Amino acid sequence: MQVDTLNVQHFLFCAKRLYVAPSSPSERDTAAMPAKKTRETDLYPPVKSFLEAQGYEVKGEVGKLDVMAMRSDEPPLIVELKTGFSLSLFHQGVERLSICDTVYICVPRPKGKAGLKSLNNNKTLCRRLGLGLLTVRASDNLVEAHVDPTPYTPRKSKKKADRHLREFQRLVGDPNTGGSTRQGLVTAYRQDALKCLGFLEGHGPTKASEIAKITGVPTARNLMSHNHYGWFERVSKGIYWLSPKGQEALGEYEANLDAIRDLYPGAEE
Repeated sequence: MQVDTLNVQHFLFCAKRLYVAPSSPSERDTAAMPAKKTRETDLYPPVKSFLEAQGYEVKGEVGKLDVMAMRSDEPPLIVELKTGFSLSLFHQGVERLSICDTVYICVPRPKGKAGLKSLNNNKTLCRRLGLGLLTVRASDNLVEAHVDPTPYTPRKSKKKADRHLREFQRLVGDPNTGGSTRQGLVTAYRQDALKCLGFLEGHGPTKASEIAKITGVPTARNLMSHNHYGWFERVSKGIYWLSPKGQEALGEYEANLDAIRDLYPGAEE
């Protein structure tokens, strides 16, 4: 079905141009704190709240994407977070257009006369490239949509789009903060391993087929056999248990395991 690109993509600028995300700590406490340099991860909470207020489900660090959002059966929306304008940011935004049409770049709102000039110049560049532009004001987390993506049709990569959609659908909850570095991220593969880990913790040595059935991880046998994280050991044919490293991982990933158990109660049966 042909999607009306203008109607889908202009919701941020036309329907909800400004949004003040909930701030924490309080404004009084924030005013008393010394100014600190904005990090990419500081942009994620207000952007996430901004999109969720408009009915989107939002997740950070989906594949190589800083922020990915979905709403009903609409195409995905992507936001790339950076601490300032740069050529590499625009390169990254254009690359994301091979996945979907609705791509925004987001930076802290520039200050002063020079900052305003830079903002206006980059708004023009965004329009030329078919990118949207969001800014976040550090003082109160106000999110403003300056430009929405214009109709632009570069060659799409169905393979890339499908890979990120699968990763989004497989991720349980929103375990990563958008803008984080790649090290230590919780991927869908790691979550599958954690499901197996949590199940074995409560049930002891178990057949791989039973683990796959109860946890909903169809690849459980291969996952534990390949043992990428070193968490599992085979005690007999088709039966797996936790390795010493797996025992340690129970404490290291306790919060992730709790989230998985809450969303997948069958894993504890």
